[in-house]
Amino acid sequence: MRDPEHPNTLEDLRVVTEDSVEVDDENSYVRVTFTPTVEHCSMATVIGLCVRVKLLRSLPSRYKIDIRVAPGSHATEDALNKQLNDKERVAAALENPNLVEMVDECLPSEE
Repeated sequence: MRDPEHPNTLEDLRVVTEDSVEVDDENSYVRVTFTPTVEHCSMATVIGLCVRVKLLRSLPSRYKIDIRVAPGSHATEDALNKQLNDKERVAAALENPNLVEMVDECLPSEE
């Protein structure tokens, strides 16, 4: 998954690591905790949305997806966590064609 502001991947920048992904298959639950590169990252919402969309497209619908900003890693951590996990806000964001285009550019093409 590519960073929206850099040519690097989120993995290269250590925004998302293997250790930051929790999967509980028995309870159909996935949590991804990401760490923005800077405390005032203006793209944190887009990054979280990219992660959510990738999981929505990849996982069976029975999974509950929880996207979080790592504690202490962003100035508006609580607001971001609330926004990224609010179904109505996510649905509204995905109705914005410009935002969907940004998300699609960050995601690897499915082959």
